[in-house]
Amino acid sequence: MIKIIKLISVILLFISLKNVSYSNQNFFNEALKLFNKEKYDDARFLFERNIVFNPKDANSYLYLAKIYNYKKNQKKEEYNLETTLLIEPDNEEALFMMMQIALQKSNYEKVKNLSEIFVQVCDKLCDKNKKIQEALENLEPEKNES
Repeated sequence: MIKIIKLISVILLFISLKNVSYSNQNFFNEALKLFNKEKYDDARFLFERNIVFNPKDANSYLYLAKIYNYKKNQKKEEYNLETTLLIEPDNEEALFMMMQIALQKSNYEKVKNLSEIFVQVCDKLCDKNKKIQEALENLEPEKNES
């Protein structure tokens, strides 16, 4: 009898863990659908909920950064990008977004450092680094003239 109870307990535990795992993935997928429909507040809520269950999900932080970019909240955008890069240092999209923020803040040294990393990891966004470098070259002489 005890063996049957243990077996049933193990089976129930396995089923509940599987359901939790599925629901975590479901939060991200639902959030992504809402993000693509431009329902940013609802998407933000689900991305944050996904992070509660999966705090090392770099994609949730990246999409939160995109939402905060849309909402013009640079401080929260930057925080989520930094978290994305802590989890996934070679995330080219997060690196590119961080370069854009550093460029807006006229932090040329940070742009150069991020660009060096970006060049090593870029796959899909390599052409965008050239635009960042051109913008950096156009702005740097003004900095030196002052």
